[in-house]
Amino acid sequence: MTRSARAPQSARFPLWLLVCASLTALAPLSIDMYLPSFPALAGDLGVDIGRVQLTLGTFLVGLAVGQAFYGPISDRFGRKPPLYIGLLSYALAAAGCALARDVEALMLWRFLQALGGCAGMVMARAVIRDRLEAHESARAFSSLMLVMGLAPILAPIIGGAVLAAFGWRAIFWLLCASSLLILWVVHRYMEESLDTVNAMPLRLGRVLANYGELLRDRGFVGYSLSAGCAQAGMFAYIAGSPFVLIELHGIDPSYYGFIFGANALGLIGMSQLNARLVRNRTLDQVLGAALVAPCAAGLALAAAVLAGLAPLPVLLAGFFVFIASLGCILPNASALAMAEQGQRAGTASALMGTLQFGLGTLAGAGVSFWRDGSALPLAVVMGICGTGAVQMRVFGRSGKPAHGAG
Repeated sequence: MTRSARAPQSARFPLWLLVCASLTALAPLSIDMYLPSFPALAGDLGVDIGRVQLTLGTFLVGLAVGQAFYGPISDRFGRKPPLYIGLLSYALAAAGCALARDVEALMLWRFLQALGGCAGMVMARAVIRDRLEAHESARAFSSLMLVMGLAPILAPIIGGAVLAAFGWRAIFWLLCASSLLILWVVHRYMEESLDTVNAMPLRLGRVLANYGELLRDRGFVGYSLSAGCAQAGMFAYIAGSPFVLIELHGIDPSYYGFIFGANALGLIGMSQLNARLVRNRTLDQVLGAALVAPCAAGLALAAAVLAGLAPLPVLLAGFFVFIASLGCILPNASALAMAEQGQRAGTASALMGTLQFGLGTLAGAGVSFWRDGSALPLAVVMGICGTGAVQMRVFGRSGKPAHGAG
């Protein structure tokens, strides 16, 4: 299917976009669904909760590393073959997690699970780029985030219910079954979006050259890292908020999911607002305005904690503003980064994901390893991420052609 032959999408959620949403939602489901099981996991495997938290870290490393391999393969063979490989690998690794008898085995299976699951993230971005131009891509990403945003709301609730009824191993069996269902949907309903005319040769020299050209593209790198820094702040929140909210401020663990869900609702709301904002404004204008929010929220949180003026309401407000703003930032920054990458959309999507999840892994690790018994590590890392997002957008904008910011 060539771009010129594409018919306008009349449905808000065409079937192909729903499939993309399910592919992208698999990773947050894999992260958020098993969070309530950490105490049970620690008790069953005979380790402290810090060791269990490392299984989340290995998953994020797998997401960052794995994406780099799928992009070039998809640019050569199409978007569907890598999905078959990735989803089947994910299912087998999820089963391995369910059968793990020690935390070391669980860490290994979680890493392999991420290597499989990240295929969906790469392919979803590439398929949207295959089908749509920049402005339409931003609206599609916004619509996709409406579905994605449900994952952090529903996943801890589903995970908690499954944990209470069947134990923590059943959570991974459920993830295994979900990936097999998505695999069937992809095979049955998803059409190949890569035009065979645009297929790129799969030669190591060409692959490395493509990655090198992308890394020299200021527009691609800047906008990718702008989204990556903002998203890294969210990963810092995921890593640090259980301690800050539950242990430091005494929130009942059963209410933690509701706070998590409220932030996700904010992200959903902003993503839908973004779809309206970009109709009459350039993507870069909307992105520039939206980036003020996480920068201000992160710096305000850090200043408040340092000054000893950070009661629970202040923290909750800062977290909400930061996370909700991602609903405007991620769709626009992703669309701008991918706008000029038509022929190598898979490779560009892979590198963007690797850069972004690499930053997310560093931010989460920074919060986890810098422990001082206060909210300072989380606040400072979020402040750095928010500031970095603004700086990277300026860097990307300087390397974008005049029409590229639209």
